[in-house]
Amino acid sequence: MTVDKARKLPFAVAGLSTLIGRVLTIAEWAEAAKIPQRGGGVMTGELVERILGISGKSWDPWTFADLGRIAAVAREALLSADLEPRDIDALIVVTCSPYEVMLDQDAFRLAREIELADSVVPVQIGAGCAGLARAAALAGQLAAENVLVVTYNAPSRVTGDLNGGVNQLYLENDRHPLGRSLWASAGIFSDGAAALVLSRQSNGPGLVLYSRDSLAFGDEPGFTDPLIHHFGGGARHPMGTPDAQELACYGMNGPMVKRYYTQGMMLNHAALEAALPNYVDRVRRIYTHQASPALVSAFARLAGLPEDKAPTNARRFGNLVSASTAKMLHDDLYAGEVTNDDLICVSVVGSGPERGAYVLPLRIAKIVEPGTAPA
Repeated sequence: MTVDKARKLPFAVAGLSTLIGRVLTIAEWAEAAKIPQRGGGVMTGELVERILGISGKSWDPWTFADLGRIAAVAREALLSADLEPRDIDALIVVTCSPYEVMLDQDAFRLAREIELADSVVPVQIGAGCAGLARAAALAGQLAAENVLVVTYNAPSRVTGDLNGGVNQLYLENDRHPLGRSLWASAGIFSDGAAALVLSRQSNGPGLVLYSRDSLAFGDEPGFTDPLIHHFGGGARHPMGTPDAQELACYGMNGPMVKRYYTQGMMLNHAALEAALPNYVDRVRRIYTHQASPALVSAFARLAGLPEDKAPTNARRFGNLVSASTAKMLHDDLYAGEVTNDDLICVSVVGSGPERGAYVLPLRIAKIVEPGTAPA
């Protein structure tokens, strides 16, 4: 097996804040969603749970109505790091569901609302589940002392409607190549936001690895499927032209997601072992991307991870996209399961495709409570 090389990542996690929305049971979500069955009628919560493997999800188009709540999460991360906006010299925004799609306006607005210095360049990354790995790899290339990473996705605003149900285009769509399974994107993906402050620690033990797998996928040819197919809304299919609206839906290529997740996570595992021998024992926790309960469990078995080493939240909350690993870390930190000077590992794969992992020490100045919207 070809093993990726990790690079030094001279930072520590100095601040952390997270937010999820109202958590619905799958029965509650299914009742509002009314997913059509092929034989007639609508899917029950029991059927949706059996197909997706999740028992609840963060689904809250009201809490995630605009960037205001996201800016508040970022400010809480600064509080957690005991830093002021003037102390931040790099901003990386990670999202695949921006509130404004042109000209990185989300990043510009966040920088204004957080009151970062005008000299801070806003970097917006259009990424899904592996976005934090790309952000960490980018941070490692920057000459910055304090990097603020803000990540968020609000599937309820994109795949849902303001009545708590599902956008009709995800229920009946014969134009999108993955039209029959579009409902599963609304079902599995959940609302979440997180902000992390990475502070430079020049002699620290941090490391990062990243791969797009375009030229080679381990010892196999390059992996070309993007995993999430979203064709409409850009210059190729601009809004207002035939089928643009139908094509502007997030469609998961299920078989390719399964293949890429399993093999990609094992490639991450091999690279981490090569860079930090016996890393499983040397880190306090391993936070893996929560694509689905079945995939998470399968990887843990393949990698031989001890039960208490890799927590999971996919069954409770669904796939929180790029915020999933940050949410698990924050919950562990608040519960005292991890503490300062612990090494933690994050290993993720996502659409693009892309994958990566990082190992960082914790140097949290203040622990803030994880944010959850009231039920």
